[in-house]
Amino acid sequence: MSKKDSPKPKGKPTTSVKKSRPTRPPRVKMNEQPPAIRVKNFEEVPFGLTPEQARLEASRCLQCKRPKCVEGCPVQVQIPDFIALIAEGKFVEAACKIKETNVLPAVCGRVCPQETQCEATCILGRRHEPVAIGYLERFCADFERLGGHVELPKKAKPNGKKVAIVGSGPSGLTVAGDLALLGYQVTIFEAFHKGGGVLVYGIPEFRLPKEIVEKEIHYLERLGVEIKYNHVIGKCKTINELLTRDGFDAVFIGVGAGLPRFMNIPGENLNGVYSANEYLTRSNLMKAYLFPDYNTPVIKGSKVIVVGGGNVAMDCARTALRLGANKVTLVYRRAREQMPARAEEVHHAEEEGIIFKLLANPVEIIGDEQGNVCRVKCQNYTLGEPDASGRRRPIPIENSFFELEADLVIIAIGNNANPLIPQSTKEIKTNKWGNIITDPIGRTSMKRVYAAGDIVTGAATVISAMGGGRLAAKAIHFDLMGVSDPMITTACQLPKEDE
Repeated sequence: MSKKDSPKPKGKPTTSVKKSRPTRPPRVKMNEQPPAIRVKNFEEVPFGLTPEQARLEASRCLQCKRPKCVEGCPVQVQIPDFIALIAEGKFVEAACKIKETNVLPAVCGRVCPQETQCEATCILGRRHEPVAIGYLERFCADFERLGGHVELPKKAKPNGKKVAIVGSGPSGLTVAGDLALLGYQVTIFEAFHKGGGVLVYGIPEFRLPKEIVEKEIHYLERLGVEIKYNHVIGKCKTINELLTRDGFDAVFIGVGAGLPRFMNIPGENLNGVYSANEYLTRSNLMKAYLFPDYNTPVIKGSKVIVVGGGNVAMDCARTALRLGANKVTLVYRRAREQMPARAEEVHHAEEEGIIFKLLANPVEIIGDEQGNVCRVKCQNYTLGEPDASGRRRPIPIENSFFELEADLVIIAIGNNANPLIPQSTKEIKTNKWGNIITDPIGRTSMKRVYAAGDIVTGAATVISAMGGGRLAAKAIHFDLMGVSDPMITTACQLPKEDE
C-alpha cells in the first residue's frame, strides 16, 4: 500500500506545540519614604534594595549575547557581567566589575537617567519592564562601601608624567581615576572647599547624600590622586602656568556650566529672586537646610515659584518644600510630557504636592514698596510645530496674562558655560555659547589641553560628562605615551598623531 492510500490516523489532528517562554518575575519595586514624612526631612527618599531583592532582579536579565544595554551606557559598563555576579551573590565582585569603567557607581546608580540610556535599550524591555540596572548598580556599590569591602584595583607603575585636572566634577573625577590607574601623577584643582562639583553643590541631600560623594572621592585619593581645594584656576594661576611653571605634562578642564541663566524680564533683581545655582549651593554645599547649625541663611519662602522643567527645577521645588514652604508652584512653558526632568523626579515632586502650572511662562516679577517679591505675572502658552529639539514649540497666547502670589522665585532654566578659563587663556577656542571647542575625544585648540563635560557640551547628565572624561583620558594617554590602552574603553577611534 502506498503512502497515498494508507489510512489516516483516527482522532483529532495533531498540531505543533509552541514552546512557552520562560516566565520572568516582575521588576522589583524599591521601598521609599512616604511622601508625608519625607517632605519634612532631607534624608534620601529611596531605601535601596535588599540582597534578596537584588538577586531576584538580577535573575531577570537575559544575559544577551549582544547586550544593547552596554551600547546605551556612555561609559560602557559591562552590565550583563556585573548583573550575573549579583545573581550569584557575588556583590563585591559586581562592584569591582562596574569600577573597571565607572569610578562613581554609587552616584550613577542614583542620579543617572537609566530609563533613557541603558534600560531604554534593554532587550527584556521589549516585552516586559526592563531590568532595573540603576537599582542594581546602586545596590552593589552601597554593599561594597557600607560593608567596608572597598578594594583597590591594580595600578600600572608610575610613568613619570604629571596631569592637572581643573574641576572635581564627574568628568574630572573620571579622568583622574583612569589616569591614576595608568601610572600618572594626578592633581585635581577644585575652586570650592569640597570636591564633587555639581554632585555636591547642585544635587540635594535627599537625592544624593554627600557622604557618598565623599567616599567616592576618598577612593580616588587612595588611588594616589591629590586634590587641592580653594584653587580657582584662571585667578590664582592660569592654564599656561600649570603647563610651564608647575611642570604638568597635560591639563584637563572639567569646570562645568556654572554660570546662571536668567530670563531678562522686569523684576529679576528684586529681593527674593534666586538663580537655581545660588539657591541649591546655599542649601546643599553650604548646608543652609541645617541653619542655624550652619551659618548660611537662605530665604525660605511661604509661596514659592520655580521656573523650569528640568531636574534642577525639580530639585529646587522639592528643596523649597522641605525648607517649610506652604505652597510650591512649578511654572513651565511646555507640556508635562516635554519636561526634560527624569520621570522619577517628576513623579516624586507630584507625590510631594508640588503644583505644576504648565504651558505658562513668567513675563514680569512684581515687587512691593520694600523691593521684595510679591507676585509673578505669567502668560499662557500653546504648542506649535516641533522645533530643533524635536519638541513642539511653545507659543505665547496673546492677552492671556494671569498673576501668581509669591514671596520667593527661583529661576531654573539652565546654565551657561563657566567663562573664567577661556577668558584667561585666549588660546582655547570657544563657540558662540562660550563652550570650549574640542575634537571628538576632548582635545582643545591648545596643545596638551583637554576638556569634557558641561563646559564642552552645555548642561547635560552626570554620566555623559563621565563618558566625555573617559574619552579625554584615553586621548591624554595616547598623546603623552603613544599608547592606546584597553583599560579605557571607547567607541571612538583615536586618530594618529599627525592627523
